[in-house]
Amino acid sequence: MSEEPEITERGAQPYVAIAASVTMATLGSVVPPLNGEVFAWLATRGIAPVGPPFWRYTVVDMAHSLEVEAGVAVASPVAGDDGRVLAGVLPAGRYVTVRHVGAPESLADATGRLLSWAEARDLRFDTDGTRWGCRLEIYLTDPAVQPDMTKWETELSFRLAD
Repeated sequence: MSEEPEITERGAQPYVAIAASVTMATLGSVVPPLNGEVFAWLATRGIAPVGPPFWRYTVVDMAHSLEVEAGVAVASPVAGDDGRVLAGVLPAGRYVTVRHVGAPESLADATGRLLSWAEARDLRFDTDGTRWGCRLEIYLTDPAVQPDMTKWETELSFRLAD
């Protein structure tokens, strides 16, 4: 994975998550605790995650609301639980991917650069404008290990249209 955008192939990946509807103003306070809740849900069932936590943006309407899933990949499909924890599969396909190093506040700029890079190459994303087929922020750094947010690594991975 590069600090410059590149096109990568991703296989289908089972995951579990908790969904939330938020605004840009509430995103940072509502969604982060959900990752911990997902990991706790897995632990009580004896299911090991197979990757770092991620946020999957299913709806991005910056002026109004965002639909976000705070999740983690699992080795094989599992059933969700009582309407709170959902289970799904991240779709296989071609993705534009980039590694970003920096504090969470700088992810908006990194996202803008990724989108501009793709536009300059006439690449189309799997989106209808607000609803996305798969738009991921994958959090590669454990804050308990690296408390300096300016050193956090995040992978942005946005699925391309077929």
